[in-house]
Amino acid sequence: MGLRSILPNFRRIVRPPQVARKTMTSGTSSTFSYKLSKAEAVLVLITMIWGGTFLLVQQAMGVSGPMFFVGLRFAAAAAIVALFSWSRLRGLTLFELRAGSFIGVAIMLGYGLQTVGLQTIPSSQSAFITALYVPFVPLLQWLFMGKRPGLLPSLGIMLAFTGLMLLSGPNGASLDFSPGEIATLISTVAIAAEIILISSFAGRVDVRRVTVVQLAVTSMLAFAMVLPTGETLPEFSWLLLVIALGLGVSSAAIQVAMNWAQKSVSPTRATLIYAGEPVWAGIVGRIAGERLPALALLGGAMIVLAVIVSELKINRRSTHRPEASLGGESTPP
Repeated sequence: MGLRSILPNFRRIVRPPQVARKTMTSGTSSTFSYKLSKAEAVLVLITMIWGGTFLLVQQAMGVSGPMFFVGLRFAAAAAIVALFSWSRLRGLTLFELRAGSFIGVAIMLGYGLQTVGLQTIPSSQSAFITALYVPFVPLLQWLFMGKRPGLLPSLGIMLAFTGLMLLSGPNGASLDFSPGEIATLISTVAIAAEIILISSFAGRVDVRRVTVVQLAVTSMLAFAMVLPTGETLPEFSWLLLVIALGLGVSSAAIQVAMNWAQKSVSPTRATLIYAGEPVWAGIVGRIAGERLPALALLGGAMIVLAVIVSELKINRRSTHRPEASLGGESTPP
């Protein structure tokens, strides 16, 4: 009887049950997964559209000054969004008016001061300084909102910034802090502020109402800067009108999509996606016959890699359960 009672227990010690064997042989595994959300996919799409408008803007600058064209473009965009949101505009709140005005001021400062800077500094230097908005977004979030980016988004930021510097070319890296450079630097802070403001107000405002306000404010401020910047009003041109309407449609779609998507996409990830704009502009330019140097191609590849890296998620799965007993029974706490 003694042997019969000992033998089953001995077998359990020598050969643990299935649950215990799995517990003893397994450990912690880490896997990387990549998943682009619907909102992030929308941001990628509008960034492609954004990059594709570059050639049209160049055409428009041949028949109009920059401030007048920005005002006309955003006036058309505001009218388009308002046309499809007329019934909702009656519910406009003071908070939405304030939110749209803040975002509109940031958009105008970004466009306007960058344009002012381009009057005295080369485009390569403007591109280099503007690339600073990529690290500025997480830095401003950290300083003013206490939100520190994670490891992979931080790595993505460094890759994207390096890629943008390569795209700007070696001639853009010299800085003397001239008035044009300072204006461009302030415009870069405004671009970063726009992205952060959109995320801050998203979810608390009606997307279409706040979009109408920010587009209208941008348009009015741009028209107001025509005289101070010394621009002359252009003569009527069908080319200018058609381009302004076309870019108005794209601007309307871009701003509505940004306000909607950034409800769930963090400013840091949105910034990395927006950093792909010169890549898409380069692709459109290549189709149109332009050729990019090897360093610019490498920079574009680094920006694409930055977006992929920032979207990677580390899934840590632990299957080791040290609290389980050899007999498969859990020990009470």
